[in-house]
Amino acid sequence: MANHINLDYSGSLNFLTEAEISSYSQKVSNSNALLYSGKGKGSDFLGWLDLPASTAKEAINKIKNAAEKLKEKSKFIVVIGIGGSYLGARAVIDALSDNMNFSLKKKERENPLILYAGQNISEDYLADMLKFLENRDYSLIVISKSGTTTEPALAFRLFKKHLIYKYGKNEAKERILSVTGKEKGALKKLSDAEGYETFAIPDDIGGRFSVLTPVGLLPIAAAGINIDEILEGAKYMQNFLLSEKSLDKNSADLYAVLRNLLYSKGKMIEILANYNPSLNYFTEWWKQLYGESEGKEGKGIFPVGVNNTTDLHSMGQMIQEGTRNIFETVIWIEKTKKEVEVPYDDSNLDEINYLAGKRINEINEKAMLGTVMAHIEGGVPNLRINIPELNGYYLGEMIYFFEKACAVSGYLLDVNPFNQPGVEAYKKNMFQLLGK
Repeated sequence: MANHINLDYSGSLNFLTEAEISSYSQKVSNSNALLYSGKGKGSDFLGWLDLPASTAKEAINKIKNAAEKLKEKSKFIVVIGIGGSYLGARAVIDALSDNMNFSLKKKERENPLILYAGQNISEDYLADMLKFLENRDYSLIVISKSGTTTEPALAFRLFKKHLIYKYGKNEAKERILSVTGKEKGALKKLSDAEGYETFAIPDDIGGRFSVLTPVGLLPIAAAGINIDEILEGAKYMQNFLLSEKSLDKNSADLYAVLRNLLYSKGKMIEILANYNPSLNYFTEWWKQLYGESEGKEGKGIFPVGVNNTTDLHSMGQMIQEGTRNIFETVIWIEKTKKEVEVPYDDSNLDEINYLAGKRINEINEKAMLGTVMAHIEGGVPNLRINIPELNGYYLGEMIYFFEKACAVSGYLLDVNPFNQPGVEAYKKNMFQLLGK
């Protein structure tokens, strides 16, 4: 897979053997047979499996056109959603947007600033955002298959009222885009009644697998990001993983096997480590994908994330010498977008002149390699996913890679990776306490 993302598992071979890995070949073959035949658990939620290749050009053009209209109208766009209804979009937007381009002045920004609501029930957060938007042009993208999930329903009610007060009902209607169920649901009913432009969430795709549908693509396009590149990368990975039958070359199958092997040896926690702050919300998306897919029936690897080197100064001690029930997967970006060299300083009071003339990314890479070495020596198996560079194409590859690996991993664990029955427990209690 030259010039594509690849998996390096050499950091796990102190803890696993090649024979143990190979012993999973038949299990992986069975899992893939269930997946592609639609005969496995949760088979009514497999629409994501061939999504990149099957997405119609007309659907993509509709998304692009709607996004352009919002961009022309708005300096700010509020994306309302929770869980899979916003994490995928935010993961991509944060990863691919200019890190420092946070100017609030439209003329200094090429694209609108994306804000997020409906992902919490903080009164202060919502009040501050509404106040911030009082004298600023903005639009809404509301995302909910049902329209009755508490957090986004609350936020949408507040922001819809605010938009109508600010612009009047007719103009507010033009500033609201709805991503919801194709034929049913409260938000679909409201959208039809009010005349909002609507985008359908496929019935056979669950929220955490929906980033390559309008759920993710519409906000991503509204942020000015090329969604064609993302889909092309995902399409490549879809075709590669479908055609490559050898376990040692099929990176998604191999990742699923390595995770389950380590889990069988008592490694109950997986830490996803990145060395670029742009990937913070990609980690959050990954945590939902694996936590909600595998955590059931008393089983599952607990997914957590660290942002290095920042978290080496807080979590590093625990990873190095704490309970030995963890393994680590590192995401490494091989080529950065920009170049910064360390300058020479005559006084050298900070004692880092030995770094003068070196690129910051070279130092970051050595920090990553040194950390991996230390963690392996400390009893933490390491996997590494290498990305040639952080762009839409490779991010699309990585999204599909993790989705496919998650499905196979769930089947290896013998759970339904596409349902989430446990999330209803807290809702039942909350509704009762609120008097519903």
